[in-house]
Amino acid sequence: LGMSLADELLADLEEAAEEEEGGSYGEEEEEPAIEDVQEETQLDLSGDSVKSIAKLWDSKMFAEIMMKIEEYISKQAKASEVMGPVEAAPEYRVIVDANNLTVEIENELNIIHKFIRDKYSKRFPELESLVPNALDYIRTVKELGNSLDKCKNNENLQQILTNATIMVVSVTASTTQGQQLSEEELERLEEACDMALELNASKHRIYEYVESRMSFIAPNLSIIIGASTAAKIMGVAGGLTNLSKMPACNIMLLGAQRKTLSGFSSTSVLPHTGYIYHSDIVQSLPPDLRRKAARLVAAKCTLAARVDSFHESTEGKVGYELKDEIERKFDKWQEPPPVKQVKPLPAPLDGQRKKRGGRRYRKMKERLGLTEIRKQANRMSFGEIEEDAYQEDLGFSLGHLGKSGSGRVRQTQVNEATKARISKTLQRTLQKQSVVYGGKSTIRDRSSGTASSVAFTPLQGLEIVNPQAAEKKVAEANQKYFSSMAEFLKVKGEKSGIMST
Repeated sequence: LGMSLADELLADLEEAAEEEEGGSYGEEEEEPAIEDVQEETQLDLSGDSVKSIAKLWDSKMFAEIMMKIEEYISKQAKASEVMGPVEAAPEYRVIVDANNLTVEIENELNIIHKFIRDKYSKRFPELESLVPNALDYIRTVKELGNSLDKCKNNENLQQILTNATIMVVSVTASTTQGQQLSEEELERLEEACDMALELNASKHRIYEYVESRMSFIAPNLSIIIGASTAAKIMGVAGGLTNLSKMPACNIMLLGAQRKTLSGFSSTSVLPHTGYIYHSDIVQSLPPDLRRKAARLVAAKCTLAARVDSFHESTEGKVGYELKDEIERKFDKWQEPPPVKQVKPLPAPLDGQRKKRGGRRYRKMKERLGLTEIRKQANRMSFGEIEEDAYQEDLGFSLGHLGKSGSGRVRQTQVNEATKARISKTLQRTLQKQSVVYGGKSTIRDRSSGTASSVAFTPLQGLEIVNPQAAEKKVAEANQKYFSSMAEFLKVKGEKSGIMST
């Protein structure tokens, strides 16, 4: 009691310094809330030790939950033991807390990652852009420490990073601008790395525990995507109730890796693919169907999560139905396309028109067919240079028409079949006309050129006569009996005679 105020202050400062240098994880400091807030805001400056910013590891809640989890893991509780609503079961409470804790651990890991980045950037500032993943970064920092030449041929590093990354890291390490860290700084970094890795281990332990109890919390969801994936998406969503409030499109993205790959091929990284995409049910399909499958599975998981959050169908009946539906759809997508049937062409809409067959049609065809002249015009003898007026202009020649030396006298061959015809009516009109203008004339008849209208007769001597009169008579008689256009005359006697015979 006799200590002065100044002495007390000194003693406090010494204690604080000791804690910062080697504060063990077991000690729990109950600090006023105001100090907490100040240290949270001054993340980079105040935190000499990681303890000052990462409070979770030493908190009472964390220790209690981890203890309970260990207890329940050893007990192997059965779902059947729970009577009444699931919410009332003590284990359900622990599971929900554990799930919430995983979210907090994630946040804590982010804080520690930031702390380590700030401290280590003094030694190797380029590393954070080369190793974007927080845990890989922390492990690499722990492995490398002050001596960056450890990169080459390092067994431990090969388990953390890919070979390509190791190569880039070692090349960059040889040209880095960073300075050596002091012993004290290194110790703090080590401590921070260890804490981060242990927190991560606890997170995995919680996941394992939640997974083993998944059939008890979310039976339907577990049936569809399997316990491990169900536990993961539940952990990220922050419990079953939160999961049940999410739309399917967001559930599909839970656990998506947002990587900023500097200088590496981005072909292997699939955007918008979370835990569901990587679950067994989706990965069993061929790659081109996986996106579609992930969407379908996410939609069904949303439904299952909602059923589970109200503790309906505890035997997983809904889960089995949904899974069945998913599998049916998968089968449908993968079945081969139907075999095409060979169908005859449909009957044409307009029926066939009647074609005139027979003699008349044949004659018409003949008349319209190629004439001999045309055939000659189309024929060419090859190997001869054509001398033709038209040829230069149009590439058109008369063919064999009018060629000398073909061996036959050139005459136009007239095909009887294709001669122009005169219709019956035209013939009649022509005959009528010829009747009117007299029949054959003497001149037309090519009789003697001296024929005249003066004739000698025994009675009267010279007498003027019409020489065409006699012709006219003959023509009229002919017209009467041999006309090509007169109809049959009735012959009474003959007809009866034919009938009687």
